[in-house]
Amino acid sequence: MKFTKRAVALVGAMIMLAPLVACGSGSSSSSSTGTTSITVWSWDSTVPLTVAAFEKANPNIKVKVTNAGTNKDEYTALNNAMSAGKGAPDIAQIEYYALPQYVIGGDLENLSSLGASSYKSFYTPGTWSSVNINGGVYALPMDSGPMALFYNKEVFDKAGITSAPTTWDEYYQDAKKIRAIGSYITSDTGDAGFFDSMTWQAGATPFATSKDGKTVTIDLTSDAGVKKWVSYWQKMISEGLIDTKTAGWSDDWNKSLGDGSIASLLTGAWMPNDLLSGAPEASGKWRVALMPTWTSGSTANSENGGSSLAVIKSSDDAKVKAAYKFVQYVTHNSAGIKTRVDAGAFPSDTKTLASSDFLDKTTLTDSNGKTNEYFGGQEYNKVLAQAASDVVTGYKFLPFEVYARNVFADDAGAAFTGKSITLSQGIAAWQANLKKYAESQGYTVK
Repeated sequence: MKFTKRAVALVGAMIMLAPLVACGSGSSSSSSTGTTSITVWSWDSTVPLTVAAFEKANPNIKVKVTNAGTNKDEYTALNNAMSAGKGAPDIAQIEYYALPQYVIGGDLENLSSLGASSYKSFYTPGTWSSVNINGGVYALPMDSGPMALFYNKEVFDKAGITSAPTTWDEYYQDAKKIRAIGSYITSDTGDAGFFDSMTWQAGATPFATSKDGKTVTIDLTSDAGVKKWVSYWQKMISEGLIDTKTAGWSDDWNKSLGDGSIASLLTGAWMPNDLLSGAPEASGKWRVALMPTWTSGSTANSENGGSSLAVIKSSDDAKVKAAYKFVQYVTHNSAGIKTRVDAGAFPSDTKTLASSDFLDKTTLTDSNGKTNEYFGGQEYNKVLAQAASDVVTGYKFLPFEVYARNVFADDAGAAFTGKSITLSQGIAAWQANLKKYAESQGYTVK
C-alpha cells in the first residue's frame, strides 16, 4: 500500500487528537473456493444493512463491515494502518472534507478507470464535485448534507414571525425578536464545519491546493466571502443573539431544541432523524425552509457534512474490483440506495431526490418503527431536495482539513465562549496555525 512522508507526519498530529483504534483486516484475497473477502470501515449505521442483499447478488464476495469509531477515530486508525503498511481496510467511509488529504497522499484508488467517471449526472453537483479531485474520481458519494434552516414554528409564531427568513438581514431581525421572548435563534460555540459551510455559502474560496499537491493557498483574512460571514456573525455574537454556551450534540443542546430555548438550526439535510431522536418532545413543532441568502432572490447554498466510500489503494486487483462492486452497490445501485434512504440517510443521487416516494414524504420513523409527523405534516424533503440542487460548486478543502477542524476551537473558540477576542482575531490565529502546520509538513504556502 502506498504511503507518503506527508501522511506519516499527519499520523503524529492525529494521535494527539483521538485515541487509537485497533485496526487490521488480515483477510486473504481469496479462498480455495474463489471467494474474495473485503473489509469496510464505516461508522454509518445504514451501510451494514446493505450487506446481505449484496452478498446474495455476489456470492463470490464476502463483506465485513467494522465500525472503527467516530470519524476522528476512524481517520486516526486509518492513518496508523497506512503508516504501518498493513491492517487498512479495503473500503473506508471518508467525509468529503477529509477526502483531499488521502488523495494527495496517494492512498486511494482512482475509480475513473473502473467506470466511475461516467457517473457525473447521477449525483448532485455538490457531492460529485467533492469526489472529483485533480481530474480523478477517488470515491463515490454515499450521502449528502445540503444546508437548510430547521426551525421551531411554535417559537417563531410566539415571536410574531409569520414565515421563515429568506435573507440574512431578515434572519438578523428575527433573531432579535426571538431573543426578546427569551429564546435564541440558534447556537454556535465555535464549530469549524459550520464555519466552512457558512463561508462557502457566502462565496468564499479561502483554500486551494496545486495539482501536484505541493502548494496550498490559505487566505482566511482577506477572502471577501470569509470577511462577509465573519462580520455578520460577529454582530450576532456581540449583540447576544445566539447561544454561545451550549455545545452542539450535548444533552443540554438537545434539551434546548426540545423546549424551544434554541429555536432553529442551520445545518445539513441529514438532521431530521437526529431531531426526532434528540428532541422528541418537540414533535410537530418544527419545519424546514431553504437557507437565508445574502441577496433577495438568490438560491446559493452549501453543504454541511456528507460522506463518500473510497477504495484503499492495493496491489491486489481482485480486492480492488470486489471493493468497487460493493461501493457501487451502496452508492449507485437503486436497491442499495433505497435501503439506506429508508433507514434515514439523505441521498446524493438525483433520481432519488426527484422521486415521488421521497418528495411526498411527511413522516419520520423512530427507533421503535413508529411513524412521526415531526414536521407537522410538511413535505419536508421537497425543501431539502431543492436545497441540494442549489449547492454552488468550487469550494475546496485543505489537504489536512482533519487537522484544521480539530484546532479551530483552540484558535477561534474564545470568540464564542469567552468573547475575549473577536472572531476576526480568532480566524487570523487559525490561519497562522494552519500556515505553520502546512510548512511543517513540507507544503509551500501561498
